[in-house]
Amino acid sequence: MTTCPTSYTCSDKGLILPLVSEATWPIGARATIYLIGLLWSFMAIAIIADIFMSAIAQITSYTQRVKIPDASETGYKEIEVRRWNGTVANLTLMALGSSAPEILLSIIEIVFNDFKSGELGPSTVVGSAAFNLMVICGVCVIGIPSSETRRIKKLKVFAITAVFSVLAYVWLIIILVVNTPDFVDLWEAIVTLLLFPILVIFAYILDKDYFGSSSVDDEEAGLEVVTRADRDNLLSQEHADKQVIVEMLRRLKSNPDADEKEIARLTAHLMEQNQPHDRAWYRSNAIRKMTGGTPLTTPLTDKSSELLETLLIAEEAGGDPDFIHLSEGGKKAIIEFESPSTAVIEKEGRVRINIIRHGNLDRRVIFRVETIDGTAEATSDYKPLKETKVFEPKETLLPIDIEIIDDNVWEPDEVFFIRMTLEPDQQAVLGKHPVTQVTILNDDEPGTIQFANPSFLFKESVGCAQIKVERSNGCDGRIVAKWKTKDITAVGGRDYENTSGEVVFEHGELTKMIEINIKDDLEFEKDENFEVDLIEVDGGAKLGKLKRCVVTIVNDDEFAGFVDRIADLTNANLDALRVGKQTWAKQFEEALNVNGGDLETATAFSYILHFMTFGFKSIFALIPPATIWGGWLCFIVSLCCIGLLTAIVADLANVFGCLIGLEPEVTAITFVALGTSLPDLFASKAASTMEKHADSAIGNVTGSNSVNVFLGLGLAWVVASIYWTSQGVSFEVPAGSLGFSVVVFTICAIVTLILIVVRRFVGVFGNAELGGPKTPKMISGIFMISLWLVYVLLASLQTYEYIEGF
Repeated sequence: MTTCPTSYTCSDKGLILPLVSEATWPIGARATIYLIGLLWSFMAIAIIADIFMSAIAQITSYTQRVKIPDASETGYKEIEVRRWNGTVANLTLMALGSSAPEILLSIIEIVFNDFKSGELGPSTVVGSAAFNLMVICGVCVIGIPSSETRRIKKLKVFAITAVFSVLAYVWLIIILVVNTPDFVDLWEAIVTLLLFPILVIFAYILDKDYFGSSSVDDEEAGLEVVTRADRDNLLSQEHADKQVIVEMLRRLKSNPDADEKEIARLTAHLMEQNQPHDRAWYRSNAIRKMTGGTPLTTPLTDKSSELLETLLIAEEAGGDPDFIHLSEGGKKAIIEFESPSTAVIEKEGRVRINIIRHGNLDRRVIFRVETIDGTAEATSDYKPLKETKVFEPKETLLPIDIEIIDDNVWEPDEVFFIRMTLEPDQQAVLGKHPVTQVTILNDDEPGTIQFANPSFLFKESVGCAQIKVERSNGCDGRIVAKWKTKDITAVGGRDYENTSGEVVFEHGELTKMIEINIKDDLEFEKDENFEVDLIEVDGGAKLGKLKRCVVTIVNDDEFAGFVDRIADLTNANLDALRVGKQTWAKQFEEALNVNGGDLETATAFSYILHFMTFGFKSIFALIPPATIWGGWLCFIVSLCCIGLLTAIVADLANVFGCLIGLEPEVTAITFVALGTSLPDLFASKAASTMEKHADSAIGNVTGSNSVNVFLGLGLAWVVASIYWTSQGVSFEVPAGSLGFSVVVFTICAIVTLILIVVRRFVGVFGNAELGGPKTPKMISGIFMISLWLVYVLLASLQTYEYIEGF
């Protein structure tokens, strides 16, 4: 165990620090200051890593158009593809972005330590790998809602990175303990570094499936197609067009209080959720949440949350049924009645009510339905119902039948209700219609005729207004109702067809439509109105209270302007979510404001985080935007900043560990490893719930762990080995604690990977790497996290020589 100098405790542990004499300061105060500085520096590294990731995202986002065979007349079609293969990008630039602090820490420690092996860098690489594999995977397994699962899609790529992640540490054991104990020869260092491109090549080959059969579709998939033309819903587009906004307005017509700003906010929120996201996006978003920065998702206000609820559970107004296609992760099943009301003629003897389920369809939902009296009474007007019902997985429609009693006595229309309630512990919510009203129509009377609504609204270009007329309180016999139109601000013959006519209800019919032609005069006018009146009805029927309605003609030019304004606001919101910013001015604007300027959704915690990181944000806003030189200038400058901060973190960690009596190896696998890996934890947790597959959550962990060794240790060791070889000696790397730590980690890593594979192929775990039934997933997740605790405990005990090492 190293003994610290008594004259100036721990003064020799830093390369740069301390900057001022601390000889007279109490050790407790110094330890507190260094701990705060260490934690603060971790936040600084997180902020600069976000900028670094924006440069990487810019570099990997460039596309080009290529031609592929097609069955069309031309024989080919053009598609837009990314220049960077996704797997290659993840294993190179993306992995470098997430692992840069660990890699640079190892390199800086050797370079500034006279090319001697340090204790902090290698241990941080191993400690970070342990945290990534065991804790992140464990949290992601537990974090998926019960009965939901996430499977790895690119299984071959995951397999090769998993093999290499174990091989990397087995190779460390060979060179540190078996082949040349306590020394690393130049060839061993070179092989360590060369394993990195070998991994990338193998992963690329498996990703492209060069050894398997491929079709044109497979070829397109391999080209990383980025075109949105074949997407299954409008919201998957990168920018909002008029079609998206019009569809949103159609869906929101039941909520007239929605204003332009809230509609634009909600549209941007939904479109961002429907975009494909890579590792850089999730990591940047996690970092920004940790530092009070600009989130990469549009936060919803109370009003926009209400609008979202309307979109999710209202069954209205045509359009593509897949228009709202939210990420399945973390979404609950929604069950409700198909309609808030239903009418049945008494003589039919039975009414069928449909219960629908949407949202998440992968779970079993148990609920109860029961009838409640209104003016209609159970046993005399209908037979009561009180039953438990079940939606099986993938089932979306469940009909129930209620028997109606025909007493052959005339009565006014009567109503009763059906209510649904969820059984306890169901991963579901009730939709907008948990209660439905059933109206029993007496069929012994001709009924009452009236309009369905007091007003109707139609666009000028619709061509024909369809006005609904209803028949209630009976449906016996044939009924003819006469109607006519009347000008208000609209002029008959110019704005609409000024006419009159009859609407006929045959025996038993309950609804009819009056059709009136609307004329589009191609000139800008304000909204105009006309009136439709029911003036007479025969057959013994009566006119109801709503015998007059107002029809509003919405001018298309004004409507188009409304749509354009919402589209512009939506696209402005989407542009604000991009990982990289366009200008220095925009960078400073977001750096100086909480939530990047979105004060409406900022919380008190956002303000605290912002003021804690305000200085770093302001300084890092000076870094060139990622849009300059294709992102490479931002990449280089950010990397230099990360290197400088990493050197400071190394000093802070070493001095702090010394002050509280921790060995550097223990400080590395605890404080430093956690500080550099927490953004990855939050990013993986978000990806596990938001994505349909597990690749973005844990698929990148194994690749990152391999890169940590191949670049973090390989590059540093090559530099040091060249230096010492030129001096005629071998590069000394004492196995000791490092070798023991690597052995323990390798064993725990193999056990963790075996469990992940078992979860995929064993039904009790849900046949998936993440999620599944509650008890098995909790056991799996806790077991993985426990393995990390075992690793930390054993490695720490060996460092303090309670366990014999190598």
